[in-house]
Amino acid sequence: MKSTRFFPWFGFIFGAVYFLVPLIATFEFSLRMQRGIYSFKAYQVVLADPNFQASFSYSAIIAVLTIIVGIALVVPTAYLVQLKLPRLRPVVEFMTLLPLVVPAIVIVFGYLRMYNSSSWLPMTGSARSTDLLLIFAYVTLSLPYMYRSVDTALRTIDIRTLTEAAQSLGSSWPRILIQVILPNIRVGVLSGAFLTFAIVIGEFTMASLLNRPAFGPYMQLIGANRAYEPAALAVIAFAITWACMGLIQIVASFAPGQKR
Repeated sequence: MKSTRFFPWFGFIFGAVYFLVPLIATFEFSLRMQRGIYSFKAYQVVLADPNFQASFSYSAIIAVLTIIVGIALVVPTAYLVQLKLPRLRPVVEFMTLLPLVVPAIVIVFGYLRMYNSSSWLPMTGSARSTDLLLIFAYVTLSLPYMYRSVDTALRTIDIRTLTEAAQSLGSSWPRILIQVILPNIRVGVLSGAFLTFAIVIGEFTMASLLNRPAFGPYMQLIGANRAYEPAALAVIAFAITWACMGLIQIVASFAPGQKR
């Protein structure tokens, strides 16, 4: 009996130590910028850097636009598959999982090959069109997480009954989707949105190869030229990710059937 309790606790403690010790060491190192004392000088330097503010703002805006495009793409698709095309579910699920299999560098090189300045659709010819291409790339990268969150939320409600009831009252398809289905799956949508934000805010490969001033390339640049500021940036990036995970838990607590 004691042995059955020991191994789960051992695994939990080992995992916690494996994860927390490097993070604590990174945080402790980030406080050593001023010799002989602990201070938040590295964080002050980073947060006061105009390049930090510009890159973080850029990535935050791109993340929000990615979430909007992702919701507009995924919600109608998942709804249609579950309501009208259930036989296509395995095909759609396979397609949405491809970004987990295909490396990001392969995806972005494919985009560069198809949409370079000499192609039939030159999306890398200007800053705004390259930003749009980056948004589409991030939508592809976040597709497995957004689709899975929305699909799981759709399975928890009776969309057929809700759709038939709305149609009997004269609702159009867009109105059904926006005013009936979307409010009932808001927990899944928000979970996918927070995951997408956490992915986009620190992504490096696509932003770097498309030469965009995002937060990921900024962190790499600081890491190559500074000592204490990269540690502070790493802690800030962890804090953003944990904040997104915490918001997912908070939102999930308001899901139907959850005790408060």
